[in-house]
Amino acid sequence: MDALSGLLDGPRARGAFLLRSILDPPWSLRIQDGSPLSLITLLRGEAWIVREDAGSAHIGAGDVAVVNGTQPYVLADSPGTAPQIIIHPGQRCESVDGTEMTMTGQGVRTWGAAPDGGTVMISGTYQMQSEVSRRLLDALPGVLIRPAASGDKALIDLLVREMGGTEPAQDLVLDRLLDLVLVSVLRSWLATPSQDPPGWHHAQGDPVVGTALRLIHDDPAYGWTVAALATRAGVSRASLARRFAEVVGEPPMAYLTGWRLTLAADLLRQSEATLEAVAHRVGYGSAFALSTAFKRERGVSPQEYRRRPAIAPRPAVLAGVVRLG
Repeated sequence: MDALSGLLDGPRARGAFLLRSILDPPWSLRIQDGSPLSLITLLRGEAWIVREDAGSAHIGAGDVAVVNGTQPYVLADSPGTAPQIIIHPGQRCESVDGTEMTMTGQGVRTWGAAPDGGTVMISGTYQMQSEVSRRLLDALPGVLIRPAASGDKALIDLLVREMGGTEPAQDLVLDRLLDLVLVSVLRSWLATPSQDPPGWHHAQGDPVVGTALRLIHDDPAYGWTVAALATRAGVSRASLARRFAEVVGEPPMAYLTGWRLTLAADLLRQSEATLEAVAHRVGYGSAFALSTAFKRERGVSPQEYRRRPAIAPRPAVLAGVVRLG
């Protein structure tokens, strides 16, 4: 498994909220639902995304926008249009005067005033609370826009068609289609020469460090040492250590420890496995060894971490708007 595959395994949609909105200008929605990641694409018309920490960004028909971070933002026909509707957590909807509203009226997963509105928009929101996914979210800009692309159009057409269905396992199909759109945009972002993707992505193409990263992600529970990784990569221990730190930004054992504890944090929150079982799954010989490392890194014991309510993902580290192409 490459590093990107491992990280993308975290932001996998599970019961994502998907909605087709049909709107006529002037319109403006203030989104403060706390979702850590949202995708927006227009089938017709145009829109603006306005966020205090990222500025404003225009999107047209066929563009796909990824909004990263839990900060509120405004989605409107024009940057100057005042919000008329507020979207709260749980997709609760109300007018600016506090009147509750219901997002229904135009069919399955469709909301709006009229079927022939000037703007038709598809929005999907992720509700993940994953430590793995945070590594990816922290590298993303506040707003990432991919201009209309033929590959996206095929996926979005299929997504729109499925959104109108009520077949068995419909939600599962929609989740996977949303994931495919997200992966398509992220791969474009990582492959754009003008961008500065994170070190782990650069490392994947390195013949030495890329091998070591794949070994770590394929089997994090194995008793890896710098010497063992170097042997598999076909270089000396010193060469691997130096090259890994240069490309990734941290030593190989520090990366391995961080990845193991990230996986452990997710397992603690997402499963009923015992601490001993979690320890063995991520490469620690005992619950005591995992507890020691976890508390040193996180400042709390695994038991305390498991008892605490899930914490919303951190705001996007990189503010601003990035437009691909």
